[in-house]
Amino acid sequence: MTEIQAFAREFLRDPLNVAALFPSFAPLCRQAAAPLPETGDPVVLDLGAGTGQVTDVIQEKLAGRGRHIAVEFNPRMAAVLAERHPKVEVICDDAHAVVDRLLAEGVRTDLAVSGLPWLATAPRRGRSIFEPLARLSAPGGAVTQLAHAWIRFFPDARKVQRNLEANFEEVVVTRTVLANIPPAVVYVARRPRVR
Repeated sequence: MTEIQAFAREFLRDPLNVAALFPSFAPLCRQAAAPLPETGDPVVLDLGAGTGQVTDVIQEKLAGRGRHIAVEFNPRMAAVLAERHPKVEVICDDAHAVVDRLLAEGVRTDLAVSGLPWLATAPRRGRSIFEPLARLSAPGGAVTQLAHAWIRFFPDARKVQRNLEANFEEVVVTRTVLANIPPAVVYVARRPRVR
């Protein structure tokens, strides 16, 4: 079974927790990882990492530097991810719980990439995941959120953007990455409002 077939199978099993029918293609992954610092030892949080398409790009850009934490809720996908990337800290758990633990440990991220489905970014206990991600961001850090371009203007998509804007002073939407199936965009958020 190919990786695309395996990904599609997991989506059909649990569409609320698997964000897409297909894994993200390389051009979209590069866009999501673009804010990663070129120097130093950055800390990168990879949420909803799936089977590792964004993880591949991050690892290539890190080239052995820094710390890379990948979070995947689906145990079958997390197992594939851990096998593909033994140097990455792969955590099979809920993204909210992991972000809260990292905050408690005093971790600060230079980049948090979210491939989470929109339901996972929605407010829980009165806050969206972007609020703790804003507190987790190091000075100069960024949060990126992948989104399918064709549903960007639906009410739920607008909520995602409003949640980002409530927690970050700057939220930019990239040009549509047409070389993805389906075409997608990346929200890039910087300068957290919450400290």
